[in-house]
Amino acid sequence: MPRTVPGISVIISTYNQPRWLEKVLWGYAAQTRSDFELLIADDGSGEETGAVIDAAGTRFDGRLRRIWHPDQGFRKCEILNRAIVAARGDYLVFSDGDCIPRSDFIEWHGRLARPGRFVSGGVVWLPRALSEAITEEDIARGSLASSRWLAERGWGAGRHRLRVLRNPGVARLLDRVTTTRPTFNGHNTSAWRSDIFAVNGFDSEMGYGGLDRAVGERLENQGVRGLQARHRVVAFHLDHDRPYQRTDVVRRNRALRARIRREHLTRALTGISELDGS
Repeated sequence: MPRTVPGISVIISTYNQPRWLEKVLWGYAAQTRSDFELLIADDGSGEETGAVIDAAGTRFDGRLRRIWHPDQGFRKCEILNRAIVAARGDYLVFSDGDCIPRSDFIEWHGRLARPGRFVSGGVVWLPRALSEAITEEDIARGSLASSRWLAERGWGAGRHRLRVLRNPGVARLLDRVTTTRPTFNGHNTSAWRSDIFAVNGFDSEMGYGGLDRAVGERLENQGVRGLQARHRVVAFHLDHDRPYQRTDVVRRNRALRARIRREHLTRALTGISELDGS
């Protein structure tokens, strides 16, 4: 088996979705590997989110921290960069506050860590009614890892059925033969902290829509290649609305990403180095 990496910091982004975040924290409390710290990169959520994080604190024995700044519009990239700076681990796992990790999520990210690589995991998209109905007991028992259990509750599996398989050999084979290229997706990805610093983290000039992919494209330009693990490293994405999605911002982000690829840029224009106090 691949070696297990020590010093993992998990960075979870959130904004005013306390019910979803609570379910996600249940998932991290049920991991097969517990030697990681958990940082909540909070883009200005209110008191209800703070209460959820405080209530979960006892589950993590001091390993849970909230990195927060005031709500001044969409500043996800900035708060992610602040969490990266605050992280104590050498290896960073990124996900979102609406993605429940499978019980072996941290274990697999650690196993797959390689010098000069970032890991590209996968998600299983859940319908709204099922997202609402999931309980702490469902997560603790591992019910989310059962395609039958999910289907009985309204999940239309489709091609994502293969991502629920728990057979490591089959999952490894599927990752090897898939034609989908590995990308840096903020809901399930990991990389060495030193590599993230080398590309100056996330670009604060970017709004919602591809801001995570841009990090991966700069990593690739730096020589850090993606490792496909969408069938081995799995999270379950809870359904919700996206009122912050704007077509003009998405269009601008695409232009910035095109420039990254065209000019082989390796550093965010406004990233970690530009943070106040950095």
